[in-house]
Amino acid sequence: MSTTPRPRTTTRDPGELTSRLTAWLGTRLPGARATHTTVPGSNGMSSETLLFDIEHPEAQVPSCALRLAADPAAYTVFPRYDMPRQYRTMRLVAAHTDLPVPRTLWLEEDPAHLGAPFFVMARADGRVPPDVMPYTYEGNWLFAATDAERDRLEAASVGVLARLHDQVPLAEADFLADAGTGSALRRHVSAQRAYYSWVVAGKPRSALIERGFAWLADHWPADPGETVLTWGDARIGNIVYDGFEPAAVLDWEMAALGPRELDLGWMIYLHRFFQDLTEGSGQRGLPGFLRRDAVESRYARLTGHTPRDMEFHTLYAALRHAVVMLRVAYRQVHFGEVPVPEDADALILHRASLEAMIEGRYW
Repeated sequence: MSTTPRPRTTTRDPGELTSRLTAWLGTRLPGARATHTTVPGSNGMSSETLLFDIEHPEAQVPSCALRLAADPAAYTVFPRYDMPRQYRTMRLVAAHTDLPVPRTLWLEEDPAHLGAPFFVMARADGRVPPDVMPYTYEGNWLFAATDAERDRLEAASVGVLARLHDQVPLAEADFLADAGTGSALRRHVSAQRAYYSWVVAGKPRSALIERGFAWLADHWPADPGETVLTWGDARIGNIVYDGFEPAAVLDWEMAALGPRELDLGWMIYLHRFFQDLTEGSGQRGLPGFLRRDAVESRYARLTGHTPRDMEFHTLYAALRHAVVMLRVAYRQVHFGEVPVPEDADALILHRASLEAMIEGRYW
């Protein structure tokens, strides 16, 4: 982790973005200026975030965050960035739940202003568990916390999933349904297969990922369960915390309809991904944090729903993550940051974990 260069995430010029943002602000608040504009050092591998203040006497929210669709010149992670869909999802969740979703301010669908569609929301104060280096390594606030403080954060984070799944009326979220036929889970997996096909078009295919999809087909849940609105990228790295309580729930671009276990499997596995990397480097990490049995028990107590088929859903999470990682690696190849691999599976950092899941020796 420490010797691998961080993949390139944009080809955009920050100074030019600031000038264009100020010009756009003038169309919404005449005379307004964007000031103190920054691009976070941990900017994501997909949509980009721009932080700025609004200098204007009538600005209702002076400190803002802007989510900008991925730079089309930067070998994007996903084939499509639907900013109106994200904006609508956040407004839906804000309207029907008590979750701390940032207040949405403006949606701009015309790419002429900043080069791609974007939306603006209020900025939340707080701290986020880091991805680079991951919070499972020493040297960050979550690692330095006490066991009781991390337990408090874990309980509150699982509570975010419980409240989301219980409170959003499904009828209001039908715009998030994947195309196709069959259950929401069938459609979700079909969409991921299509995404994988897009990732490997003209590139080496991954035998491991294809084994994973075959495993899913052979172990399909007898009853996929209730369909709810799922957050999609359900992990603590997408929550801003005030102390150890959620202050803002971010990053809704992967929201979809599906069983509750989609989010649970993702939250559990994305932590395990970091924990496995940490242990692989000879460090202890946080072995007592976000354990699968604890997350499942907490969720069941909060909702009355006992998670099921979790081997399926944690493997599916690891498989989805592998497809994303393969795309990110091919982008590094595109920009000359890493050489063309002989074996596509070597580009998947959690190859050993995914293989162990498929072979039934992980949990």
